[in-house]
Amino acid sequence: MKALILAIGKCKKNSPEAAIISEYTKRSGWEVIIKEKDNSTQEDEAKFLQNNIPHNAKIIVLDERGQNLKSTELAQKVENWQLEGCSEICFLIGGADGHLQSTRDKADLLLSFGKLTFPHMLMRAILCEQIYRIQTIISGHPYHRE
Repeated sequence: MKALILAIGKCKKNSPEAAIISEYTKRSGWEVIIKEKDNSTQEDEAKFLQNNIPHNAKIIVLDERGQNLKSTELAQKVENWQLEGCSEICFLIGGADGHLQSTRDKADLLLSFGKLTFPHMLMRAILCEQIYRIQTIISGHPYHRE
């Protein structure tokens, strides 16, 4: 499985968040790629996100209006996509003003990480950990505990 994270804002290479991101992408058995763009207008951000979605990828848009799933529920959804032949998931993280409706409309899943607001770079680190967690749940690794 390949996981592509398209994100607005650039992560500083030596930041604590970059270290967490690196740790979880190294641990993952999946290929995890991050493409990022500097903050700009919401329309330009939407163009970047929408134009970089790979053909046939399942699209997960991180959005406060989305479903708040347990890790096991998200893993089940991803595993079902894999069984249907999906080999790539694309996660979209918008800018400070969120996503345009046109971006949300492209989603196979609108996903919320709760009602809290997280800094964008920390959200990337949390997402990378969840990608690793999903992969371990699917493979039966004991990392995740209920």
